[in-house]
Amino acid sequence: MRRTVFNEDHEAFRETLRAFIEAEVVPVYDEWFAAGQAPRDFYYKLGELGIFGINVPEEFGGAGMDSHKFEAVLYEETARAGVQFGGSGVHVLLALPYIKMLATDEQKKRFLPKFVTGEEMWAIAMTEPGTGSDLAGMKTTAKLSEDGTYYVLNGAKTFITGGVHADKVIVCARTSAPTAEDRRHGISLFAVDTKSEGYSIGRKLDKLGLRTSDTAELAFVDVKVPVEDLLGEENKGFYYLGHNLASERWGIAFGAYAQAKAAVRFAKQYVQERTVFGKPVAHFQNTKFELAACQAEVDAAEAVADRATEALDAGELTPAEAASAKLFCTEVAHRVIDRCLQLHGGYGYMNEYPIARLYADNRVNRIYGGTSEIMKTIIAKDMGL
Repeated sequence: MRRTVFNEDHEAFRETLRAFIEAEVVPVYDEWFAAGQAPRDFYYKLGELGIFGINVPEEFGGAGMDSHKFEAVLYEETARAGVQFGGSGVHVLLALPYIKMLATDEQKKRFLPKFVTGEEMWAIAMTEPGTGSDLAGMKTTAKLSEDGTYYVLNGAKTFITGGVHADKVIVCARTSAPTAEDRRHGISLFAVDTKSEGYSIGRKLDKLGLRTSDTAELAFVDVKVPVEDLLGEENKGFYYLGHNLASERWGIAFGAYAQAKAAVRFAKQYVQERTVFGKPVAHFQNTKFELAACQAEVDAAEAVADRATEALDAGELTPAEAASAKLFCTEVAHRVIDRCLQLHGGYGYMNEYPIARLYADNRVNRIYGGTSEIMKTIIAKDMGL
């Protein structure tokens, strides 16, 4: 079936991006993998390429687009090459929507020009030790000073992707206690400068997958945050978080589909080149059947991912639809990548082969952005169950 989600502009971007990845990422990716992060100066290259400014208004140095389709191309091309762009994904997919939705004109003038160039990298800090998906249970606090000029931030966050290299972090914190009627009440969002006194980076976490993205623990001890850096209204943070979860879950869904598609490509290439018992592995019926079944699943995931993309761009992607897309695409990717690794035999377990890294990278898709179990809960509620 012919895809209709992309036009000529997207395909031209794909060509540029593919050439960039081959020249700037593939030759050094093993070094990034060993180091456990991409180098900070790589983000300046992404800024020069225009990756960070696609959806930023022109007045702030961006391209002024209002579409996630270029991000979709990025997911497909990085997966195709078996690489990641470090922790930069949260900069665009997670942080930018909050800035665009909540920042005042004055804040946008301060934040967005440096966002576009990569001079200031952004991350978002929601999860806390011991709370997991229960964002309403967060304990980090932000108390307004007596003179009303700044908030005093105290607490800790974990699993913060991009946390090592970040220059600004959107921190979720309690400005009021939860009420008996609504435990989600009282959360606010702040744009916190990582150079602030009392702000510290803890461990750079040693992850199973996504090895080139820097993921860290953060701690705040009496960090002074100017009132000018409150994002949106006080105590409405949980509403803002829920509003943007649909786009976050779309990104995970599309990324998972792209990984599954890449896995089939890697496996197909491998079985055509690998010889056993005097014949290419691709010659055996089991190999053909396995790859055919995987391809059918990828086709289905592609249709779901494309439909979700169109709905997101139209502003019509509901939380339940986003949850459904995430659940389906991540489960498909799990099955497909596992079967494609099996076709590699023992070599599939070696990190020198992209399928092994893909297997590890993919596993978190069913956890972050809300676990598969949370997705089922959302879908069931939407069904009236």
